[in-house]
Amino acid sequence: MRFILALVWAGSALAAALEPGSLPSKFGPSGPNCVAVPDWQVHAYNEDFYILRESGCTNYEKPFLYLIFGNDFALLEDTGAGKADAAPQVLALLEKWAKLKKRSTIPLIVIHSHGHGDHTSGDKQFQALPNVKFIPATLAAISELGQELDLGGRVLDILPIPGHNNASIALYDRKTGILLTGDSLYPGRLYVPIADYPDFAASAAKLAAFVKTHPIAHVLGAHIEQAATPYVDYPTGTVYQSEEHALALTRAHVLELNEACQSMGATPKTTALPDFTIVIRPARPTRQP
Repeated sequence: MRFILALVWAGSALAAALEPGSLPSKFGPSGPNCVAVPDWQVHAYNEDFYILRESGCTNYEKPFLYLIFGNDFALLEDTGAGKADAAPQVLALLEKWAKLKKRSTIPLIVIHSHGHGDHTSGDKQFQALPNVKFIPATLAAISELGQELDLGGRVLDILPIPGHNNASIALYDRKTGILLTGDSLYPGRLYVPIADYPDFAASAAKLAAFVKTHPIAHVLGAHIEQAATPYVDYPTGTVYQSEEHALALTRAHVLELNEACQSMGATPKTTALPDFTIVIRPARPTRQP
């Protein structure tokens, strides 16, 4: 009993030491009047952690990007969908942050939650910029990074979590306790090719084990497709989501994902849960000669 109490106390102490921030109850809608809606919404979780959301009027995927500042480097996760113009938004934030901190500009590292086009469309903009270290969304590049990325006084843990995509990763910010899960967990449809389901289930177990031993403030994914009403999601292609789910999920959702995968065993099937749906994509038919 004393050992259990000691573990609980230690976990509480770690959680209390996390750097605080705030999330909006909901992000502004992408419409219905697209003329009046900005192409990007920017929310400061705190002065060193920013959330960018691409407007549905620009691309229906409406992905979230994350910009995190350390003492030596800033890190951007993902570059947007469609004709994304993320670079001007990010450069403006880098400049504002430098002025706030009364220092010169800071080098930028660009990384990806995974390799799908709705998260990499702005890559060429960043590859053309000076003072940017660009890390492609490939297994080789992820392997070279190792398990940690030090931004200077701020360490991010890198967790490869293949399944949705072979280059999928999660990032854990030790400073805020925020776990970034890309398209592997968010309020919406978690697409998994049936051939890659064993990897997805193993990754869900890996995330569950991780959150059991680390303080988690929020779990932030790359989209919102779910409505605020449980078990209801918006159809693919929806631009205007007036009553959408909050962005943030919790440690409990990570455990729920793992439990759902475990319950499926070797026979995966599309499974709806209150805040997300695991969508199993069947194998594509083989072309006949």
